[in-house]
Amino acid sequence: MSKKEIKLAIAPIGWTNDDLPELGGQIPFEQCVSEMALAGYAGSEVGNKYPRNPKILNQALGLRGLTICNAWFSSFLTTKPYKEVEKDFLKHRDFLFAVGARVIGAAEQGHSIQGLDLPIFAGKPSFTDDEWKRLCEGLNRLGERAKEKGMTLTYHHHMGTGVQTAEEIDRLMESTQTGLLDLLYDTGHLVFSGEDHLAVLKKWGKRVRHVHLKDVRPAVVRKVKKDKMSFLAAVKAGAFTVPGDGSIDFVPVFAALKAAGYEGWWVVEAEQDPAKANPLEYAMMARKYIREKAGI
Repeated sequence: MSKKEIKLAIAPIGWTNDDLPELGGQIPFEQCVSEMALAGYAGSEVGNKYPRNPKILNQALGLRGLTICNAWFSSFLTTKPYKEVEKDFLKHRDFLFAVGARVIGAAEQGHSIQGLDLPIFAGKPSFTDDEWKRLCEGLNRLGERAKEKGMTLTYHHHMGTGVQTAEEIDRLMESTQTGLLDLLYDTGHLVFSGEDHLAVLKKWGKRVRHVHLKDVRPAVVRKVKKDKMSFLAAVKAGAFTVPGDGSIDFVPVFAALKAAGYEGWWVVEAEQDPAKANPLEYAMMARKYIREKAGI
């Protein structure tokens, strides 16, 4: 792999958390993107403090040599009418296109418990066959709308949702159309869930169109299971960290992505409490690790 094939970004969630506004609530947008650039990244995803006016956002990013690579989209295809979801999707699509992104990362939030005070493992939702049908058909249709702008729709498997496990990812990929829906591969969520992250990557590598590099602290995950903690409580406890600071060996991940012919963004993502994990320090830590292990 080379720098021409791979571009490196970082998510703002280490500075300011969308689901837990109290984490990093005092850190302004300008500090976040300035430190991203200082740490050596070329791109960013979108956080809750980012300007929603494309002209203002593009100007702020351009001053720092950054671009937007993707942003989370909450779909509710299992619980809301398709047309309602599509309306929100088109607004999201057009905003992302205007700020330079060509990837959209969707995650089904129908029945999700990721933001609720429920045990993340015991409370995990699952979909009925009818909900699976609505989800997959709806995602294919949203993928068609993404293609109208030359954009790629990817699916972000996530803890506390109906698409979390390797089996659920298999069902989603097998029931959707390549090119209309592809995969946002997230190491941290797979390892947290207890899945074989490398097996998932090797199976679906040809459909991976966006990558989140997230590490995990196993001792915290064990405590989460033992104490029946929620996802947000797990985040506060430090379940996630940046590559090179947790248990995941990313060298085989980088090799599998290369074998799959992956081109696009790698996004360092680790939601942590910035009062405990200085965002600039951890951004630089991850950047050094990726440079040393992947040569990028």
